[in-house]
Amino acid sequence: MGPRRRVQPLLWRLQSFLASYVPLLLMAALAGFTWWLIKSTPQLEAPREKAAPRHVPDYRMQGFELERFSSDGRLLARILGHELRHYPDNDTIEIDQPELRAYGDKGELLIAQAKRGLSNGDGSEVQLLGDVKLHRYPSGDPAAVTDLELYGEFLHVFVPEQKMRSHLPARVVGLGGEMQVRSFEYSNLSGLLTFSGGGKAQFSAQPAGAPAAPAAPPASTPASSGAAASSPSAAVKTRR
Repeated sequence: MGPRRRVQPLLWRLQSFLASYVPLLLMAALAGFTWWLIKSTPQLEAPREKAAPRHVPDYRMQGFELERFSSDGRLLARILGHELRHYPDNDTIEIDQPELRAYGDKGELLIAQAKRGLSNGDGSEVQLLGDVKLHRYPSGDPAAVTDLELYGEFLHVFVPEQKMRSHLPARVVGLGGEMQVRSFEYSNLSGLLTFSGGGKAQFSAQPAGAPAAPAAPPASTPASSGAAASSPSAAVKTRR
């Protein structure tokens, strides 16, 4: 009969078990806590590309009226329209049925109308589009007779300088005749109309307001390629 096996006390076996496995359990708990901490920590967002602003109006005005004054307080221009829409993405203004009124330093009045208008944010430049009509009243009274009328499809207006130009054909009535021009530029302050590119013109032999010649009856003389003879460009001036 062999030697009898000694039975270890329960407390000793428990201490031996804890000494062997507790470090492993602690490491597992630490790893689990670290994983939980990583999952619970908010992640920094990656930089996002800035979305391009949409071409959507941020405000509208109906039945509006805008005025522009000189440095000395004189009224230079007035812009009216059916509806105005401002677009913040490019700081432009769209106008339905615009009417632009420019006032000269000697009281003359110029009125331009169109189906649609496009202006920059400060209103210093206005483009009139579609069925453009322009009338100039030397006395400043819209009920009086005009000395210049212009009809076309496009007009670029520089409000502070009171200059207007177009690269599209237009019909000019006044200055003693009628002209079909391909492009033009007009200054309301100087009354000077210049055009180039050729065209057709028909002038009365007896300009309006001039004394009648005793022997020459009124007649009309056709001309081509400008306002005078066959010149491809010319300049005429309204009465001031």
